[in-house]
Amino acid sequence: MNEDFELEADFDFDEDLEKDLVGFDDDFDEELAEFEDFDEEFENVALRTAVMQKDNMIALLCIKTATVGAAICRVDPREDRPAVQIYDDAHAAVEWFTKSLRTSRKNGWNVIYDGLPLKG
Repeated sequence: MNEDFELEADFDFDEDLEKDLVGFDDDFDEELAEFEDFDEEFENVALRTAVMQKDNMIALLCIKTATVGAAICRVDPREDRPAVQIYDDAHAAVEWFTKSLRTSRKNGWNVIYDGLPLKG
């Protein structure tokens, strides 16, 4: 490496950093206070994942329900990307999920797992 190269800074790092950080903690604390409501534990959230197999394909159908609504995610290997549907009514989402599983079985898909999401 060449020892002749020297970096001559045209500003003071410490001084500029101090100027940028003035009031940072106060601003951050205010923003953090807005999210205190999200620290609650959600006890009424239910998750279910179905893994299906047909020929050399694997598909996923997942549902997440809460007291206020639900979301269903479908991962179909024949599609470019996953599809997500949001429901205001959790009961309607569960009905759709059940109907979709039944239709998938009729169309030749084998449900190889149906339960809690797999992790690990």
